[in-house]
Amino acid sequence: MNINDIPEWILALESEDLAFLKNFVLKSGSLKEISKLYEVSYPTVRLRLDKLIQKIELNDRKEEEPFSKFIKGLAVDSRIDLETAKIIIDKYKQEKEK
Repeated sequence: MNINDIPEWILALESEDLAFLKNFVLKSGSLKEISKLYEVSYPTVRLRLDKLIQKIELNDRKEEEPFSKFIKGLAVDSRIDLETAKIIIDKYKQEKEK
């Protein structure tokens, strides 16, 4: 997949969120299996999923800015790695909110 095709909501997720999504898919969406995997209660897993859904919805509504597209382009051209691109974009967003 080309980095320019990666939706903004995916880049906004923390590594723990991505790991949770991966496990969720690998367990066929079974919250019961996820609760066993993480050794927590079903309601705890449900709450985590609900928060993740909210985070995705919030970031999916945002329109991507030209600066973010530029940074992604640098990553596509292998001038910076994806993790560095994510850090730069996150820092840019933090500074912009101030």
